[in-house]
Amino acid sequence: MKKHLKTILLYLLLIAVVILVVSSIFRGTQSEKLVLGDVVDLFEENRVTQFVIDEDYNLIMQVIKTGENGELLTKEDGSWNTEEKSYRLQSLALFEQYCGDLVRNKEITSRLDKYDIEPETTYPWWLTLLPYAFILIVLVVLFFFVMGSAKGGGGKLNSFGRARVKTAQESKDKVTFADVAGADEEKQELEEIVEFLKDPSKFTRLGAKIPHGVLLVGPPGTGKTLLAKAVAGEAGVPFYSISGSDFVEMYVGVGASRVRDLFETARKSPASIVFIDEIDAVGRHRGAGLGGGHDEREQTLNQLLVEMDGFGSHDGIIVMAATNRPDILDPALLRPGRFDREITVGAPDIKGRAAILAVHARNKPLEEGVDLETVAKKTAGFTGADLANLLNEAALLAARRGKSLIGMEDIDDAFIRVVAGPKKTSRVMSDRERRNTAYHEAGHAIVAHVLPHLDGVHQISIIPSGRALGYTMSLPSEDKYSVYKQEMKEKIAELLAGRVAEAIVFGDISGGASNDIERATKTARQMVTQLGMSDVLGPVMYGSGQGEVFLGRDFSNNKDYSEEVAAKIDAEIKALLDEGYAKAKEILEGNRERLDFIADFLLKHEIMDGDQFAAAMDQNASMEELETIAAEKKARSRRENEERERRRIEEEKHAEADLFGSADFSEDGNSTNEAVKDDDTPAAEEQEIAEEEKKDPDQE
Repeated sequence: MKKHLKTILLYLLLIAVVILVVSSIFRGTQSEKLVLGDVVDLFEENRVTQFVIDEDYNLIMQVIKTGENGELLTKEDGSWNTEEKSYRLQSLALFEQYCGDLVRNKEITSRLDKYDIEPETTYPWWLTLLPYAFILIVLVVLFFFVMGSAKGGGGKLNSFGRARVKTAQESKDKVTFADVAGADEEKQELEEIVEFLKDPSKFTRLGAKIPHGVLLVGPPGTGKTLLAKAVAGEAGVPFYSISGSDFVEMYVGVGASRVRDLFETARKSPASIVFIDEIDAVGRHRGAGLGGGHDEREQTLNQLLVEMDGFGSHDGIIVMAATNRPDILDPALLRPGRFDREITVGAPDIKGRAAILAVHARNKPLEEGVDLETVAKKTAGFTGADLANLLNEAALLAARRGKSLIGMEDIDDAFIRVVAGPKKTSRVMSDRERRNTAYHEAGHAIVAHVLPHLDGVHQISIIPSGRALGYTMSLPSEDKYSVYKQEMKEKIAELLAGRVAEAIVFGDISGGASNDIERATKTARQMVTQLGMSDVLGPVMYGSGQGEVFLGRDFSNNKDYSEEVAAKIDAEIKALLDEGYAKAKEILEGNRERLDFIADFLLKHEIMDGDQFAAAMDQNASMEELETIAAEKKARSRRENEERERRRIEEEKHAEADLFGSADFSEDGNSTNEAVKDDDTPAAEEQEIAEEEKKDPDQE
């Protein structure tokens, strides 16, 4: 509103200036028609027949025209041929001085037969001051607007250096620790801070001090910002949140100004929490950069360091920050006194994933066959954001299929959609490519099933998904925190099994195994150069992964070994790949019959789930038995959805009956609670109403 008012006042001022200039121009042009000497000459030449001086001192004269030779002109009736001329007098005294004697001398002005001087109109003295007062008022208002902006009255110039801080009250959805699952230890650390704010005596009597800063570190999607929101919902003190990128501007000094403004705002409360999300945007290591340091970022960081633990007072302010790049933060920012506590928020374990799934499944109707523990097992490595997205995708798929409940099939399809991409059922593949893909995926699955240290097969598909023509999905039965040499060697064999199956069956290989070869080579190189799993090279790490902060990981890797060692590394990698290839070939040749069977099933049905695959491998199940397993799952899901739909309809009927059917009807159809009908109602109409009331609602 203030902005619009200011604009309107500016336009009014411009209009007033234009009016004044134009009026002065026109006024000046009117007074320049005649000069005073011309007026005197007209009276001396006795050419003025009439004149009037009006109230604005305009001298309006009737002057006799002259011919080419200077003779006076007359009309046909003998009267003088006159024209009107005017002159702007400065005052009557001026006219009296130069023309008064001429007018009174009848010998000189004998033709002057009529003249008049109109009385001067007098105005109140204050009325003449109104135009000047209006301009003065406009100037004063503009002055106060400009001064208000300069003092921080919300103008853009001053607000440029103010922090774009948000308070917890601005958030519509309040989050508490009850909404955070799968991070019990992290919650405990933060609950301690909240408890300190609520009851400081519990800690101060033991000499404990509240932490000045808490840094939440972890990969994206693990719930760092959610934990901060929970602290905001539980703390009971002012909570100010801001993004790290809000401090950084192209103008040097703006970021530092915003840091000062943020902490000045926080100091207005006895205790407060300041949360800086993505602090790596402003807390990057100073001096890092190919072209030197960034002055604006460094000044902002310096101001942040001073505010957190400098000469200034910072009592009562707890600084929380979140980042997924702790390696690039400046060491001065991480020292005790600034960030006293660093909380690592990692991907949840199986127990945490089950708890997170339970939180996100609160408002989602699930089939009885949905086991969140099973879903938690198959989603190893998923973060909280991934799990929320998984259930949301499952709900969307169930709605698309017209179901009332979310089934395990929907969750499995959503899982494939999240991991491998959406199925491309419209893509047409030739018989040769479908057959090649079926054997390729069957080879992966059989080797994964036979080798003891690999994860179990969850699903096999030859439906194109994302950029892949098919996939074999293996899921761990438990969380793994370490990798082992034998497990990695078996993983190489599994990755190469698709290429081996193509070579065994067709005597030819395709380019579909390119990604498998890339991953197998990367695994072997990691074993040799980083994990010390080579008997020839020993427990030595080759190729330092420590580079400069501002350089990419691959770009900054240094080759810190000789060419001779490089040749040995290549030989060891080749040996691991050859060993895996031979192992996969041995397994597939020993299970050739099952390889053909699984490939045929995939060519017919395109998808084989984990239960069907286990039955095919362990029980030598036939094609019909595998089809029965799938049919039973679909029938069970259909029955549960039908039961859910039936319950929903019954609930709607009961609700409708409670709303509209509260009247008690007797056997003859007349309501005992209704008012008595009017006496003039015909008997036939009463009978018709009674019959309508006796009808079954479903028949109606």
